[in-house]
Amino acid sequence: MGICCTKKNKPIVVDPQPKIIEQKEIKFTRGDFIAEKKGKFKDYYEIGRSIGESDLGEVRICCNRSTKAVRAVKILKKEALQGDERYRFLYEIEIMKKLDHPNILRLFEIFYDEKRYYLVTELCTGGELYEEIAKKKRFEERDAAMMVKQLLEAVSYCHANYIMHRDIKPENIFIEGKSTNIKLVEFNASKKFEPGTKLKDAFGTLYYMAPEVLMIDYDEKCDIWSVGVVLFILLGGYPPFDGDTDDEITKKIIVGDFKFDNPVWNNISEEAKDLIHKLLTYDPADRIPAVKALEHPWFGKYIEVVDATAAVTMALENLKTFKAEQKLQQAAITFIVSQLATSDEIHELQIAFKALDQNMDAKLSLQELRDGYKKYFPEITDTEIDRIIEIADADGSGEIDYSEWVVACIDKTKLLSENKMKQAFSLFDKDGGGSISPAEVKEVLGIGDKKFDEKIWNDIVLEIDADGSGEIDYEEFKTMMEHLITKES
Repeated sequence: MGICCTKKNKPIVVDPQPKIIEQKEIKFTRGDFIAEKKGKFKDYYEIGRSIGESDLGEVRICCNRSTKAVRAVKILKKEALQGDERYRFLYEIEIMKKLDHPNILRLFEIFYDEKRYYLVTELCTGGELYEEIAKKKRFEERDAAMMVKQLLEAVSYCHANYIMHRDIKPENIFIEGKSTNIKLVEFNASKKFEPGTKLKDAFGTLYYMAPEVLMIDYDEKCDIWSVGVVLFILLGGYPPFDGDTDDEITKKIIVGDFKFDNPVWNNISEEAKDLIHKLLTYDPADRIPAVKALEHPWFGKYIEVVDATAAVTMALENLKTFKAEQKLQQAAITFIVSQLATSDEIHELQIAFKALDQNMDAKLSLQELRDGYKKYFPEITDTEIDRIIEIADADGSGEIDYSEWVVACIDKTKLLSENKMKQAFSLFDKDGGGSISPAEVKEVLGIGDKKFDEKIWNDIVLEIDADGSGEIDYEEFKTMMEHLITKES
């Protein structure tokens, strides 16, 4: 199977008077701090044991020499990335920079030298779901329900953002530690799509391919079919469409007929079988979408409702008092949260976020926030809620995404350790001279192809430069960040 890329020639429209962005309009998101660095990876990270291999390279555990954060690094040989493979790799990076969901693997940094690329990501110590299936053979319904619900949440988020994964399988689902928490990974086969359009290039892994993919006429519902195959395997211990050869498997998938005729299904609930039928519905037009599948009664039967009262109350209280008034302050806290916060530090916020996200689109609308505040803080006014979302909504979208939520709600007194503040300072102190100049602020915050008023960079420094030196030293930077704590306490 390959990938087919077609590019349409479109006229380039040049704005003769590009909009000059003022300081008050600058907003920062997690993707802005996924840096691409040229140089020796080993200067920044210690490389540990291998945890996976492929024809293109390998995955290893690594440890940041400065922060001591333990992560995974996907090391790819440049010589192996030719033609379609190179296109898919670069496309994967762009997709992962945009994805922001608690059940999708986070990308932190990208390094490259003459021979290799290095993608630094979260480390999931539980390994691949495929390995767990090989050990356990079959899963209890409760564990399967918890994993598949998270998988559907990730798929629903992708589809809401017009991204199809196209290669959902147990090898591309990682487990966090010894829990049932999962992360969807490997977006090198993913594709942006337009609603109502069909793709004409077959891609994926045969066992998990939908019939319409094999017939090269499909849309995002192909991911739903793949989730159905995963669920069938988790509960049954074998694939629904099996065979001794690829041709045999292909023929069975194209027919699309499967049965629960193995004795193992005698002990599986009717609700589980019903969901599998809905996920493996042959006609994609009738196949259940991810957001509707999440409402299936099977999940309610086997997943206990988590009492999120404490987590939600804490998060909403922190959100009420959050205000990063200075641009460098906003950028620094976004960097610390997106790059340095640990899973333990954001765990309760993930619980609270999912509890408030009623339509499970991985974004909090003004109405969802209003409903949450009315429930937990009934005295709050609509005007105050509007003010809160305006402050927390870093990208100005009118809603709060997952990373914006974490930035605004995380306990800053615990997060802003001396070490993490020094890491944030070193991000801006590009030359290591011990102070931050307007030129260094511009280098870090002059993001993408946006055109900024040059006066912005001096203004940002002047906000914090207490001694009038024209630059920001570490003590001035630290005072700025500690002011963020005092405003919340």
